[in-house]
Parts: sequence; C-alpha cells; structure tokens
Amino acid sequence: MSQLQKPPGPPTAPDSPHPRPPSGSRRAAWHGDLSASLVVFLIAVPLSLGLALATGAPLQAGLIATAVGGIVAGLLGGAPLQVSGAATSLLVVTAELVQRYGWRATCAITVLAGLTQLVLGAVRVARGALAISPAIVHGMLAGIGVTIAVGQLHVALGGSPDSSAVDNLAALPGQLAHPHASALLIGAVTVAVLAGWPRLPGRAGRLLRTIPAPLAAVAAATAVSAAVPVPRVALPDWAPQALPALPDAPVLAIAAAVLTVTLVASMESLLSAVAVDRLAADRTDRVGPAPRTDLNRELAGQGAANALSGLLGGLPVAGGAMRGSANVRAGAATRRATVLHGVWVVLCAGLLASALELIPLAALAALVMVVGVRMVSFAHIKHVQRHREFPVYAVTLGGVVLFGVLQGVGLGIAVTVFLSLRRLTHTRVTVGVEGDHHRVRVNGQLTFLAVPRLTRALAQVPAGAVVVIELGGSFMDHAAYEALRAWTDAHRAGGGWVSLGGRAGRPIAEPASVHHCRPWTPWRNHHCTRPSQEAAPPSSGSQLLGGVSAFQRHTAPLVRDELARLAHEGQRPSQLFLTCADSRLVTSMITASGPGDLFTVRNVGNLMPPPGTDHTCDSVGAAIEYAVEVLKVGSLTVCGHSGCGAMQALLGADHEPGAQTPLARWLRHGRPSLARMQRIGRLGRGEVALAERPVADDVERLALVNVVQQLDHLMSYPCVARRVAEGALTLHGMYFHVAEAQAYVLDRTTGTFCAVRPGAAAVTA
Repeated sequence: MSQLQKPPGPPTAPDSPHPRPPSGSRRAAWHGDLSASLVVFLIAVPLSLGLALATGAPLQAGLIATAVGGIVAGLLGGAPLQVSGAATSLLVVTAELVQRYGWRATCAITVLAGLTQLVLGAVRVARGALAISPAIVHGMLAGIGVTIAVGQLHVALGGSPDSSAVDNLAALPGQLAHPHASALLIGAVTVAVLAGWPRLPGRAGRLLRTIPAPLAAVAAATAVSAAVPVPRVALPDWAPQALPALPDAPVLAIAAAVLTVTLVASMESLLSAVAVDRLAADRTDRVGPAPRTDLNRELAGQGAANALSGLLGGLPVAGGAMRGSANVRAGAATRRATVLHGVWVVLCAGLLASALELIPLAALAALVMVVGVRMVSFAHIKHVQRHREFPVYAVTLGGVVLFGVLQGVGLGIAVTVFLSLRRLTHTRVTVGVEGDHHRVRVNGQLTFLAVPRLTRALAQVPAGAVVVIELGGSFMDHAAYEALRAWTDAHRAGGGWVSLGGRAGRPIAEPASVHHCRPWTPWRNHHCTRPSQEAAPPSSGSQLLGGVSAFQRHTAPLVRDELARLAHEGQRPSQLFLTCADSRLVTSMITASGPGDLFTVRNVGNLMPPPGTDHTCDSVGAAIEYAVEVLKVGSLTVCGHSGCGAMQALLGADHEPGAQTPLARWLRHGRPSLARMQRIGRLGRGEVALAERPVADDVERLALVNVVQQLDHLMSYPCVARRVAEGALTLHGMYFHVAEAQAYVLDRTTGTFCAVRPGAAAVTA
C-alpha cells in the first residue's frame, strides 16, 4: 500500500485540535454519517410522534422539535455526535403546561427557556450544572419515567391519562379491569417487538436487527391494526402557526415554568453529551480522532434550538442519550449525521404524512411507555446505593411523581444538604482492647465539632500503652489535627507507642524523609531503596534488595488483595504486549496497567520471528500461541521505541550478517524490516509516517517500519490469522519515544502513527 512521509492531507489551521484526516478517512466518515443519520431518523420519527401525543400537543409539534433539534442544535451545538429532538425528560412538564396554559403559551415558555439557555451558555456555566449530585439527576429522570409509564399505560389500555401521576395510579386498577381489547392488543404487540427485537437469533436475526426496534415495533403494530378500527395519528395540514403568546398568569408562575424547562432540558442535554462523548471515545472503529465536546457551546446550541422550536410551534428540545448512543453505535463520525437526521425528518413530514397517519395511537403510547420504564435504571440505583445516596435518589423520585419536577429536584437538593451536614457532624469514636494493644476507631469526619468526643475517648487510653488509631473518614480539619497531634506527642513522650492508620490500617502520615517515591521511580532517584550509611557501599544487588524491601513496605499492602484474587482465579489478561527488552521501557507505566492486565513478551528489538524460522525462536512463538489459544486475549500490540539498540545494530556497519554469536543470529529476524525500509527508499515513497512531525532519522524510521513488519509476521501464525478472521482478535502497532515520553499508535489503513493525547484515544485499525 502507498503512504506518505508527511501527515496526509493539507495542513490544518493553527487552532485545529486534530490533523485533517486523509481522503479515504473522509469518505469513510461521510459513509458513517449517512448511515447513522438514517438509523437515528427511523428512531426519532415514531418517538417524536409519541411524545407529542403524550403531552397533548399537536402531533406535528414533535416532528418540528426533532427537525429543529437535529439541524439547529446539530450545527450550533458543542457535542457533535449528540442528537437533539423532542425532550423525553420534559414530557411531564410540557403536558402540565399544555393543560394549564394552552399550547401557544407553552410555545412562549419554550422560547423563553431557549433564550435563558443562550444566556447561560454565554456566561459559561455549563460545567457548574454538572455539580448537581448524580443521585438527584438519576432520581429526577426515574421519577419522570414513572410518571410517563403510568400515564401512557392508560392510553395503551384504551383509556386516557389524568393530569397527575397520583390520579393515574389511583385509576389504574379500574383501567386494568376494563381494558379496550384492540388497544391492548396493539400495545402488547408493540411492547413485545421492542423487548424481543434485540434478541432475534441467527443470521436472519442479525440482518433484521439493523432495523431500529422502535420502527419495527410501530410497523408491526400498524400491520396488526390494519383491520381494526382504532384511533390513529391525525396530522393537521401544515400552515403558519399562530405566534406564541404568554399566558395570563402571575409572573412568578411563568418564571417557575421557564426555570423548570430550562433546568430539565439543560441537565438532560449536558449529561447526555458527557455520556455520548464517553461512548465515542471508547469506540475502536472510529474514523479519525473523537470530536471534542464544548459544554457551554452545547448549552447555547440547545437554547437556539428551543427558541426556534417554540417560535415554529414545536415541543421543547433537548439532547437525548438514547438517540445519541444510537448515533455513535451506527458509525457517526461528525455532526453531519445529526444535521442529516433533521433533514430526513423534514422530508418525511412533507412527503410521507399519509403513511404516518396509518400509525395507531396505542402503538405510540406503548412506545413512550417503554421509554419511560427504561428511564428507571437499576444500574443507576446500584450506583447511588454504593455511594450511600439512595435516600437522595428515592426522595427526588417520589417528589417528582407526587409534586412535579422542580419540586422533586428541590427536595433532592435539600436531602443532599442534610445528609452532607450529618456526615460532616456525625462522628463516632470507640476504644477497644485487642490483644496487647488498644484500638481507637473514628467513624466519620473529624471536625472541630468532634474534638470533644475524640479527646474523651483518648483519655481512656492508659499511659504507655500501644495504640492503633484507625481513621475511617476522609476529612480532618485543623482543630482535630492539632488535638490528635498534641495527644500523640504527649503519649509518645510518656513511653507509649502510637500508629495512625486509615480504614484499611495503612499509615496516613509518616516523617517527610521516609517515602516520597513512586513505585516506578528509577533507583538513582529512589531514596527509600538506598542502603543506610552504616551498610556496605551501594551495589546493584543492594539496590535491588532495597527496591524489594520498599515494595514490601509501601506497595505490597496496596496490591496484596488484588494479587490474592489473581492467585485464586488465575490470570485472565485481555492484551498481549510485545515490546523491546530495553530497560527504559516500563510497560506498566506507559500503559497505566496493573497486575493481570498484560501478558508481556520482551526481546531485543521487539521481533516476532515467523513460524518455522528456527527452533531457537520457539520461545516467542510459544508465548504467542499460549496467549492466543489458551488465554484468549482479544488484542495483540507490537511496541517499538526510539533509540532502539537493535535497530542501530541492523543499520550499523559493524553488524556482520554471517556472525554466529547469539545476538547476531537473533538479529537475522530483523532483516526483513531493514529490507522493507530499503525497498521503500529505492521506490521513492514512504510507507510509514508520524502524523504530528517528520520522522527524525533512519533509526526511528526503521523502528516504525519494524512495528509494521512484525505485525505482518504475526499474521503468519495460523492461530492469530484464524482468530483475526473470526473478529475475536485485533492487532495494533505502537511506537514510544523515550525522550518525549510520548506514545504513538498505528493507523494501519494509512501507515500513520498518531500521537496519543491526554483525554483522547489515538486512531487504531
């Protein structure tokens, strides 16, 4: 394949965060955006109609919101892969506004909320919105989901929902006792298809699953209802909408409504943007670097979309995690996918209105009901329970269901403040005797309010005793610190012994001269591994033993539980890492990995001899076979590095190809890489390149070529080739520049090594 020495494509602008992708990548991005836009469009149309039906707004309001959200928020927003449209989280709020003030007033409130979002985006407060406890956000969404599900269940059973969730719950037994048979059948078909569609088995199932489940469910329900007289979608004729008008209501009531729409829409959009951003960063098939999210710009884009949607007679707009995640999984690469989905909605509303009017209302109600049920996430419940915030979640959920969204969020904030103050002030101090020592346990935060309890407990410890003080909290203010230090100094002066530890018994404070070194600090800078002055002169052996001693003192207590688990369960690495034996490459440091993560193979020059080359090379081949066949790793990475001695030997005049030393025999396996680089030079084209800068010299060029060559050698192993063909194994190339402490990852489609940046993954293929 043909590659360039310089980064592909024309130079990028100075403020561009990423190099411009090559033309092949741009075509792939266009293809991904087009297919993703169609997938999201097929999800968004039935969902937007269902949301409009559930709020009591004109059905075309849902289509307007979806089109405006896709085009306006897609063009102006700061989250390129997020898809905006009719807001699921605002369904309850919008329904209440429509019932209380009418549709024109609801549109006016939507416009004001959009303008408020524009102001908030301009003053850059988007990050501050994420400071709200996740328990409150998840509780709010769950409460909205419960309200949606209960209300739409009435419609799916052939009835009509009441104005509040409490009334709907009270009327549910009577509705269940006397359902409308046709509506019940259509709703059951919709729910069954939604639940079973992702689980369709076999090859035919995989093919059918390319159709979005909401579209399949609505299509199946429409087909079933063909011979049944049931209420269906009725789109009004498209005509200029009456301008929004503020309701005849108190200013405070209008302000509260605008604040509620602003708060809920902004929170859903920002949280969804963060979730979609994380999804996009985790993709392995991404074309080009992951787009960066600007939350303040996203908030302003949502504001512009809401203002325009309200003016055109549409529902409130917000970014949605469901639509955004579908967009990412369908292969979207840029904001074009979001904009195109809005364009398809406009074309659908104009050209396929008669087809939309075949959809039964019960199917849309069942679709929205399932969306509401899914908003109550058990994963979120486990998460907040693990962080001891379930009371906040439960109160917020109950408050939203019983009183409304803004009131529920207010109750959640109040409970959060109460619990925070309680945790800050509620401290329990106990003293017990364990064998030959006393143990003082402090559960809670040590503030000045807890100092009297602490000093009373410490007074129970007899003079000269051995004391272990276990601090279970995460905060200690100055007053508590001084009280604890004064007692500790006095007890030690009286002949006693004191140890301060955290919840696991580890020391929380030591003399400044004891240990300031990280586990990967080199020995020459690793003070805690140096022999004492009385010991023998330092040597490599004493440094090694010193390092082992430092490990036993400082690192072993931290990793003992994890190593015990690995010893019991056995190794289950997900990656095989083939790299050079060079002492400057610390694989656990540059990959931020721990015990059990990497199956590592190291040799001179990170070489991978092809199978059958020489019986003396079976060691490397055996490691590959064991990792692929026995450990079932999912990824193989070959990592070269700068200043590699093996590459210098291959290029150097002192290298004798016929020499019979072990090193010379081993370096024979690097000659294909050298020949490949020389062949590239003779043909006058470059096969490898660094995206951010030119290749420095022939040693670096050979190191890069060698990574590509060893990947080819790996593919000559039958076990590797088979698992790659099955899609169970991927191969990656990496280059580490030692002096820059910079890792580069190979894009095999272009032969370009792209720098890995903090917070963003490099391109791999």
